This record gives sequence, structure tokens and C-alpha cells, in this order.
Amino acid sequence: MKILFDQDVIRQGIEQLGSNLRREYGQNPITVVAIMTGSIVMLADLVRCLDMPLRISLIRASSYRGGVTSGDLHVEELERLDIQGRDVLLIDDIFDTGKTLVEVTKHLSSLQPRSLKTAVFLNKQGTSQVAMEPDYSVFKIPNEFVVGYGLDYDDFYRNLPFVAVMEQADLEEHSRRLEPNAQSR
Repeated sequence: MKILFDQDVIRQGIEQLGSNLRREYGQNPITVVAIMTGSIVMLADLVRCLDMPLRISLIRASSYRGGVTSGDLHVEELERLDIQGRDVLLIDDIFDTGKTLVEVTKHLSSLQPRSLKTAVFLNKQGTSQVAMEPDYSVFKIPNEFVVGYGLDYDDFYRNLPFVAVMEQADLEEHSRRLEPNAQSR
């Protein structure tokens, strides 16, 4: 895999985002809402950079039902959110088409937060299908398929401490290693 961002570069990017958020919010309390599962690594690192009072909430957003894309985004855990009148920071792992962030932002806005800002770990260039842009992006990347630091392929590679491009040879190796009975060959 071709590494785009190593651990040190990622750490510096997250620390910079934390600095920007401390400047924006000061010591005012915020509620950080993370879209699972991809943003969990960013969430863990980011909240350790923040010193204001904060609450953390987790939601799931998926357009997959029964293994196929339905086209409709289903957001889970909204009924548990208590964000009315609060300053909210919504975080996600990657801004690609932008549809997830737009839809989740609409859902959260309906819960009447005082303010709602968005932050993404990666902002993929040239793929957006919406007018919205995230308020904060840690890194901008070219239109390539990436894994690591929470981002996955087939639910693997989230644990990589770096962000890397999965090239065709990597995809083939993944398939070969993970197909049933691969160890017995």
C-alpha cells in the first residue's frame, strides 16, 4: 500500500484541528457526535486534544440493508441524542460524495442544537455531489480509495496507524488471503 499520511502527520493534523476547535469554542461545553464506525479513531484522538467540557454521542448512518445499497440513509441512535440548545460538533471519517454528512446534518438540525459544525478526517477532492463543505477537514486527499486510521475495506484495515491507498495488487491480495479455505491451499 502507498502511505499517504503516517502516524506523525496524522497526530499533527488532529492536534491542529483540536487547536482550531479550542479557539472556536473556548471553554464553552460542546457535544461531539461521531458517525460510526469509521470516525472512532479520530474521535478518540481528537477528544484528548480538547480541554473544554464535552459530551460524546455515537450514531450510525448506513445506506446498506441486507448487504445491498438501498440509496436511503438510515441513521440510528438519534432518539438518544440530547442536543437541543447545545453546541454540537459532528465528526465523520471521510467526505466523499457528501451525502452522508448532508443527511446527518439535517437530522441533527431537527433536534434544535444551538450551533452545529462539521469536521471530517479526510476530504476527498473532486467527488462531492452536494453543495455543502465540512467546516473543518484535517486532510484533503485525491480521489483514491484509502484505508487505515478508522477507514476500511470490507471491514478490515481500520486498525492501521496510517492512511494508505489500496491499489489493485492490495485488493487482489486481500481477496486471496481472505477467501474461504485460503489457508488450506
